[in-house]
Amino acid sequence: MSRGFVVLAGAAGLFVSLPLHAGPPPGKGKAAVPPADAQRVPVAVARDRAELMHDIYGATLDAVHHHYFRRERAVLPARALEDVFAEIDRRSNIQTRWIAVNTPAMSINHEPETAFEKTAAAELAAGKTEYARVEGGYYRRAGVIPLGTGCVGCHTKASPTVDKTPRFAGLVISIPVTGE
Repeated sequence: MSRGFVVLAGAAGLFVSLPLHAGPPPGKGKAAVPPADAQRVPVAVARDRAELMHDIYGATLDAVHHHYFRRERAVLPARALEDVFAEIDRRSNIQTRWIAVNTPAMSINHEPETAFEKTAAAELAAGKTEYARVEGGYYRRAGVIPLGTGCVGCHTKASPTVDKTPRFAGLVISIPVTGE
């Protein structure tokens, strides 16, 4: 079995183990609808889930990029993972999205929008590996996703100089919690 399938199988195991709930999560541009109390978890559980999900999403991105991505194909691995985010968001009401940190956003959907995301992007760009807060009934965690050589080539192609600064994207995971 290839490493990519092991990572994807591990990711599938996490997704199956998360509580599955009907109903769409609060969507971008829509008023947030508080999740039902049954979907909320204690902050400590949310913290553990967010860290595990970050590791699984990051490993899956690396595996997909390494084993399956070819420049001539239209779908980038980060974009393909957005489909996974949407399905997990739909099933569990755990919201996940990419944010630009210290390179230009490759999609307008990746610009930090909320106060949390803007602060998180600044903290990650300054060298922190993660930034987390409990607010509005959610545990929110942003963690760094290192951009490899192939990623940096596209993300910084508008830059006139070659820079050796490590480049990152951010992965924001928001989990409904029972208490703040």
